[in-house]
Amino acid sequence: MSHSAWSEKMLQLLRRMNNFYSAGSCRANCFRFQVDGAQVGWIPPHVAALLARYPQVFSPPQDGVVSLCSSLDSYEKRSEAVDAVLQTQRKEDTFTCLKGWRNERYSVMPKFSDPPLMWMERAATSLFGVRRYGVHINGYTVSDSGEVRMWLARRSATKQTYPGMLDHVAAGGLAAGVGIKHTAVKECEEEACIPAAIAEKVKPVNTISYTYEQDGEVFPESQFVFDLELPLEFKPRVGDGEVQEFYLLPIDEVKELLASDDFKPNCAMVVLDFLIRHSFIEPDSEPSYQEFVAGLHQKL
Repeated sequence: MSHSAWSEKMLQLLRRMNNFYSAGSCRANCFRFQVDGAQVGWIPPHVAALLARYPQVFSPPQDGVVSLCSSLDSYEKRSEAVDAVLQTQRKEDTFTCLKGWRNERYSVMPKFSDPPLMWMERAATSLFGVRRYGVHINGYTVSDSGEVRMWLARRSATKQTYPGMLDHVAAGGLAAGVGIKHTAVKECEEEACIPAAIAEKVKPVNTISYTYEQDGEVFPESQFVFDLELPLEFKPRVGDGEVQEFYLLPIDEVKELLASDDFKPNCAMVVLDFLIRHSFIEPDSEPSYQEFVAGLHQKL
């Protein structure tokens, strides 16, 4: 693939993963989701229409805003009331995304640094366009001659999302009340059988942020990115069944794979960030360098 064609593939990826900001997206028709006066998400119109059936939980739309009722004045009350609505919708099979119910609680707050206002089932977050956070670990090796190779994982064919696609050596969502590095180390141990003594050496290096719409739902996401240089003799092993197998590939091959349809999209973004930070992509030779960097760091 020519350099210009590869660059265009990367720009297409970034446009796709930031399409909520594009002209013609559903954003203009979405309702701002507010909790205790603070915006925490975007609710698509078809979801807002259904929420009107629960006036004891959600106030009627007003001035483009759907709010939780003011009587729900604590973390516990909000969380339990919304979860009851979602459990009902799950039983009624209203939304496809709820078929992937995980019993994982995600924190809901305006900014990551703010105290959580409530928790919400992970599978439902895209119905409300609330921010989702995760960790991604770039596992790589450096040979004695300085050659860098990256470990990639092939997702299990039974995964609820993006089955069979290429992924990082380890990654996972950030559950309510769980620390960022703790999550990174836990995912390394569970998914790739990386011993804690090695996994603890993960280095936080960046975040990437983006918002996309898909199938009438809104996905604002931010990933905490870690680098982990693995010993040359170490080989990841399949752990919790979320991965089929692992590959150790030269950077040039990884770069080519980014332009294929084989990569989970947000993982491709994290690898693109790795290539930039480790100077495998440089501004003198990549005309789209600034567009790459901007596309990886959109405001949520």
